Amino acid sequence: MKTNDIKAAWRSIGIMLAAEGGLMALCMVPALHFADGTASAIGICAAFTFAVGLLLWVSFGRYRRVDDRRMAYLMVVLVWLMLTLFGTLPFLATGATTSPTRAVFESMSGLTSTGATVFDCVAALPASVLLWRSMMQWFGGFGIVLMVLALAPRLGINKYALYTAEASGADNTGRRAVSTATTVRRTLGVYLVLTAAFIAALTSTGMEWWDAVNLTFTNISSGGFSVNSDSIASLLPIQQYILATAMLLSGVNFTLLYLFFTLRWRQIGHKLEQFRFYLVLCALAATFTVAVLHWHENIGWSDALRIGTVQTVSALTTTGSVVADTTTWWTPLIFLLLMLSVCGGMAGSTSGGLKVMRVLILIRNAKATLRDRLHPNAVTPLRLNGAPVSSHIRSNVMVIFMVYVFSLMLGVMGLMLCGIDATEAIGASVGCLTGYGPGLGASGGFGSYAAFTPSAMWLCSLLMLMGRLECITVLLLLLPRFWRR
Repeated sequence: MKTNDIKAAWRSIGIMLAAEGGLMALCMVPALHFADGTASAIGICAAFTFAVGLLLWVSFGRYRRVDDRRMAYLMVVLVWLMLTLFGTLPFLATGATTSPTRAVFESMSGLTSTGATVFDCVAALPASVLLWRSMMQWFGGFGIVLMVLALAPRLGINKYALYTAEASGADNTGRRAVSTATTVRRTLGVYLVLTAAFIAALTSTGMEWWDAVNLTFTNISSGGFSVNSDSIASLLPIQQYILATAMLLSGVNFTLLYLFFTLRWRQIGHKLEQFRFYLVLCALAATFTVAVLHWHENIGWSDALRIGTVQTVSALTTTGSVVADTTTWWTPLIFLLLMLSVCGGMAGSTSGGLKVMRVLILIRNAKATLRDRLHPNAVTPLRLNGAPVSSHIRSNVMVIFMVYVFSLMLGVMGLMLCGIDATEAIGASVGCLTGYGPGLGASGGFGSYAAFTPSAMWLCSLLMLMGRLECITVLLLLLPRFWRR
């Protein structure tokens, strides 16, 4: 890689650090309002982060173009790592935790919108820290790379290369969204409009502004952090349904949402297969969950409908908000929720997981393979949204699926080597890699990862990063060929 490429990457990282410092400074508002004594600590952290970002921006200001495509992948990983590192400062400076390991875990969980936490009693945290956790998820949920494209479109880096570095694989609605910075700003505008709309909806039900802002930030970003130790279980039923709607919309491709909101029906017509599969999967899983809660867990129909629907949407969109203690539920139902989180929402959304687009391609590819066995001379191309799926995309999806499964297995093995029992290791590996958050056992339901060993927390942090960048981007950096001229 050329030196100028590396300097240009540091320039863009400086821009993002400056933005992070600005967001960090906003956390001084609740610190002053609630007088929690953390305003000065937050101010110092914000000033330091902004100063470092500004220094990088100014120092490498004249390096605007990146000629090597590999730098796009490297820059994505560096952005996440640098923002995670500086994101630990508010946790350490305010005394929320004195452990750098726990601070890194919480920061990584926030920026990757995973929702796993090391704090047993979230409600006891300072108000400034609570807002910082929420803002990290809101900032990271839409994708920091997309924000680079929206806020700094003149960086000179190939836009689609950056987008695919964060979200590799098939997404025939996403490429249009990143073809120009103008379109990216429009999709970001949808994100902002949804955020404002759900804050207003929650406050209209009598919820305090403080809770409405934090819960909207974390649920619209498919994050799942909360200002309450029982997540969203203590909210009114109407408020839980509103947040479930926010989760459901956050799992939809944002380009598709933009087309819906602007009434561009002709452009929507041929892009609905992924959307239909997403809604049907959610409806079937919710129906099964509600039925099990009523007949197996002896919960009344109204409560079963509310709990089952909200928890299913939370799992499918990998939000991780918890409306009931799922660790006490029927084991097959717990397994279903974990499998839904592996599936994830639509490509081009804030959700984690494999994405329903890839799951749909995998299913159709399996059907096509079986059909070819019965009729070897027939020519029946695999189609999606009315168009044939190229062999390149099919192989790409298969590779991502295999890497995902392999990463999951290594995560389980690694956690067991760190002293975590098998059940807990499986739940934590799925929860961190998919971005769902809650696992099994002590880390599931209303629990936390506080009992994990430091080595297990570091491994979980790596799984979060790999899951957010869909494994391929991180693994590419480990190949010797990546670093050769």
